[in-house]
Amino acid sequence: MGGFFGTAMRQPCINDLFYGVDYNSHLGTRRAGIATVSDEFSFTRSIHNIENTYFRTKFEGDLDEFTGCSGIGVISDTDAQPIIVNCHLGKFAIVTVGRINNINQLEGELLAKGHHFCEHSYDILNPTEMIAALISEGSDLVSGIENVYNRIKGSCSMLILKTDGSIVAARDRLGRTPIAIGHKDGAYAASSETCSFPNLDYEIVKNLGPGEIVEFNSEQMVVLKEPGKEMQICAFLWTYYGYPVCEYEDRNVDEMRYSCGKAMAAEDDVEVDFVSAIPDSGIGMALGYSQGLGVPYKRGIVKYTPTWPRSFTPGTQERRELVARMKLIANNGLLRGKKVVFCDDSIVRGTQLRDNVKCLYEAGIKEAHVRISCPPLIYPCRFINFTSSKSELELITRRIIKQREGDHNLKLKEYATTGSPEYNALVETMRQQLGFDSLKFASLENVVDSIGLPKCKICTHCFDGSSFD
Repeated sequence: MGGFFGTAMRQPCINDLFYGVDYNSHLGTRRAGIATVSDEFSFTRSIHNIENTYFRTKFEGDLDEFTGCSGIGVISDTDAQPIIVNCHLGKFAIVTVGRINNINQLEGELLAKGHHFCEHSYDILNPTEMIAALISEGSDLVSGIENVYNRIKGSCSMLILKTDGSIVAARDRLGRTPIAIGHKDGAYAASSETCSFPNLDYEIVKNLGPGEIVEFNSEQMVVLKEPGKEMQICAFLWTYYGYPVCEYEDRNVDEMRYSCGKAMAAEDDVEVDFVSAIPDSGIGMALGYSQGLGVPYKRGIVKYTPTWPRSFTPGTQERRELVARMKLIANNGLLRGKKVVFCDDSIVRGTQLRDNVKCLYEAGIKEAHVRISCPPLIYPCRFINFTSSKSELELITRRIIKQREGDHNLKLKEYATTGSPEYNALVETMRQQLGFDSLKFASLENVVDSIGLPKCKICTHCFDGSSFD
């Protein structure tokens, strides 16, 4: 997915920028970058690969090189950014979060118009450069950003740093990814994640609406384009991506997970000794499940935080399987001879849970019951790269559908409908393959109710195939 942070201050911004970007680190694992603009209108930029390390360790040595009171930065799961552009609209640095599904088509159209592209890696066009090129077709930044909204298929939110130190923040046309604005004396900031704000003394003053564009400097913020009425914010921001203290559309992430778990437990008659989370994103749900079920919460599985403070996603299946086993440790002393409910956010490929369950039974657990805080993932993500699978068959659900139907694209609506014969068969087959004593998923209605927004404002494509382009 990815996340960004930008700030405009009365004083040098590098410390706020550095730590503000770092608080988005849970959103991406590939590239990171920051850029500032000096009082002399010149940009300083640094970009690093963070696939095998962390943002802070890569950038701490660069900080003294940055000057100026305004800057932007990004944690990216895709391209190297920020990029710096000079066009008829002026010189600016830009970071983006999103996905462009029609990037090849757009590249051909722009090349035919005389555009050129420089930011290529492994013969792949940099999506942020594509966004900058589309912006440059406008008569001003607002019309250029509207051109992005109108031309791309997918999603895009962005921050633009201008030479005068002001920052333009633009949320995706349908609000699939969030942008929050924070303020403190002598500074404004924009961030994908509200957890960037408290320890830097910012207070949330605004959540940008879908398609809204604002510009701010150290003293004020002005709205350049009013928000639209239609929204499709990603449900997985609450279920998986979001850090527990974050909030989107005024709904706290951990509170949503707690509510989801409690609601699921109210419909569950399983008899267990305690409830445990599969950390980290299963913790809020497990606490709610414990409350709803009326049994204790205990740490039956513990994450080894000294070297696995967050989950990396290696590029090969073999390494993914190894990581899934290495980062979590079964708490054998608590598990031996016990019946336990384990709460997790989702099942994508099945790799991690399969290996975890093997460890649980090796630890002597009597029964392992798994509860998932969202419906089965039937459709790969088309909008923010949550399920960045190269093939639909990387999803365990599609592999099971292929086994049952002979074609992984058949009867998808039926398999996505909670309680249907196809759905029940899918869940039971998954349970058997992964080795649980029981397996249940949250219903789509539970997820929507726990988020607290109307269904029409939440993107649930990966669950039910619905889309709003």
